[in-house]
Order: sequence, then C-alpha cells, then structure tokens
Amino acid sequence: MILKSELNARNKIIAIGALAVPVLRYSFGIINWRTEEIKKIDSKTRKMLTMYKMHHPKADKDMLYVKRREGGRGLVQIEVLYKAEIINIAEYVNTNYKKDQFVNIVKSHESTQPNMKTIIKTAAKITEELSQSDEKSNTKQDGIQHTKARLVESLKKKWKNKVMHGQYIRNIDSLLVKKTRSSGY
Repeated sequence: MILKSELNARNKIIAIGALAVPVLRYSFGIINWRTEEIKKIDSKTRKMLTMYKMHHPKADKDMLYVKRREGGRGLVQIEVLYKAEIINIAEYVNTNYKKDQFVNIVKSHESTQPNMKTIIKTAAKITEELSQSDEKSNTKQDGIQHTKARLVESLKKKWKNKVMHGQYIRNIDSLLVKKTRSSGY
C-alpha cells in the first residue's frame, strides 16, 4: 500500500521504515528467524521496489541501504536490523538479569537449553562474525554497542569498492563535490 501511494520516493522510504519495519522488528527475539528468511524479506522488498519503479533492476542493491545523507536511498536493511536487535536483546539479558526477576528467568532458561537456538548463542555467533570481518573492533563491548553502525559502514565500503556502481560514492567522497549540496541536506 505504501508503494501504491502517491508519495515521492523519499517519503515512501520513510514510510516503509516507519510503518512496515516495526512490524518485523517486534518479532525479532520472539520468533526464531532463519538468516535465509531474513534475506528473502530483503529480496522481496527490492523486488517490490522494482515492480513499482522505485529501483532499477540493474541498479546496485547496496546503495538502497546506505543513508540518504551519504548518497544512498536510506532503506532499512532487515538483516542488519535483525542482527543489531538480537545483540541488543542479548546485552539486555546479560546485564539486567540481577535486577529483574523475569530477565533472570529468561537467562536461566536459556542457559539450561544446550541444543536450542537461544538469543545469547545467536548474538555470540553474530558478534563473532562481525569481529572476524572487522579488524578495528578488538573488544566484545565495542561490537555490541556499535553493531548497526559497523554493518552499515561495511555495506558502504562494499558499495564504494565496486567498479561501476562505486563511481558515484567515490566522487561524493572526494573533495571535489560538496555533500550537503549534492544530497539535498
């Protein structure tokens, strides 16, 4: 319904982020999502954007998920949001289990389930993947606090390193172009 509306492209992206994304975000940590399912949701979103002529089929998909101020479209990537949310929930459970009895129950339940896919185990796996892909972060605490920013930054680097699609972002990052005038902010 958002894509069928007569909003401009910027407002459609904002509406998707404000109306559609919170529905999914609420389920993270409650429903055991598989990574493939999360990637399919991102793929379906891009397909719908293409169907409603908001994204060209041959355009770079990484550009969609970079902030508008940095030259992208500003769409929220569900996979990045999922990883950040799982890490935030695990951090909350690990830090507040002494303060709140319900969080303590959740922590004790998760620690007694060896074969189950728990939030804390999933968060540890995601943090490990991030620390392997990012040389800058040495501490686990740094990875938990800046997860979303690091994932988006790696997406921007990936877009910038592409030969054809990265030309725009490389020109924007050079000193020849003023970012404030080119992005409309």
